[in-house]
Amino acid sequence: MKLRTDLAPLAAAVTDAARALPARPPVPALAAIRLEATPSVLTVAAFDYETSAQATVDAEITAPGTVLVSGRLLADITRTIKGTHPVDLELDGARLLLTSGPTRYTLHTLPLEEYPTLPVPAEAGGTVSGPALAEAVHQVATAASRDDALPILTGVQAEITDDTITFAATDRYRFALRSISWTPAAATGATAKVTIPAKSLAEAAKILATDEQLHLTLPAAHGVLGLAGRSRTLTLRAMEGEVPDHKGLWPTDFTATADLDAAELADAVKRMALVAERGHPVKLHLTDGALALSAGTADDASARDQVTATTDLLTGAPVTIAFNPGYLLDGITALKTDRIRMQIVHPVKPALLTPTDEDPTTLRYLIMPIRQSG
Repeated sequence: MKLRTDLAPLAAAVTDAARALPARPPVPALAAIRLEATPSVLTVAAFDYETSAQATVDAEITAPGTVLVSGRLLADITRTIKGTHPVDLELDGARLLLTSGPTRYTLHTLPLEEYPTLPVPAEAGGTVSGPALAEAVHQVATAASRDDALPILTGVQAEITDDTITFAATDRYRFALRSISWTPAAATGATAKVTIPAKSLAEAAKILATDEQLHLTLPAAHGVLGLAGRSRTLTLRAMEGEVPDHKGLWPTDFTATADLDAAELADAVKRMALVAERGHPVKLHLTDGALALSAGTADDASARDQVTATTDLLTGAPVTIAFNPGYLLDGITALKTDRIRMQIVHPVKPALLTPTDEDPTTLRYLIMPIRQSG
């Protein structure tokens, strides 16, 4: 193998592919990045049996070939090389020579026969907007669990219908739901339901966020979701099981509603969180025309604050509800809106956060309150 390519696209391709490298590879080959030079393009790939990432780079190929090199090391090298010199890659026996101007590296290669076969996505089932996908996944993934005790809760579920993809995630304390449109390849559309690890799906969506149109491969019997942009292709293996059904979760009858400035509310919650010890909530007190916040205890540090709000107390009585400040901030941030509508059923029942525009495709964030003593 022998080729020349520009540094910037090579570094970007290696960085994107390296996102699929496992943190603790079970075998040395899975810590490697696969470089394949064909007559006109260099393909950079990584695979951990669950996620594969492939990126293509335009290159002047003198001699085609394929090689495996340490993925983390190659990513570090391409990220730290400076200047505008092109990069030359040349296989010399069992070593890969990387040269860029005065900088030269000699890298050990790994046996190609030890590397697993990369998954090949099936024919695309339709197309979806890269920016819309990235935003929706980022918003919903914030509600996925970080605890592997219940693995299915660490995933984001994608339910694909004729013209809509609905993403859902929960960690049992909050539930996030967001829909986006997509264009099926067939006139009759297609349906599927698949749960993908939230971290992997978020990484994939981030990599492809700048592509205006992505080709989406629906999961078939082998349970692999495929996403392909202009120069990036990713496959994601589905998890076994489904996220808990959300269709009966969303309340429709409320006792109190408050329309709030998102930035003002977020800043106030952050101030209250400074005195809310671990496991202690931030309390929200809704009265006519105002929302007050409090946190802390009389025996320790405490704080109070107030934000402007348009409130509607259907029972006429003030309402006090308490939340984990981190979960509340996650929801405010994920909504990506200037104004938030908070709708409360009861102080011990989940509250609903939505943008005030009430667009049914925007994020809906259901958050479980903390039961207050006394």
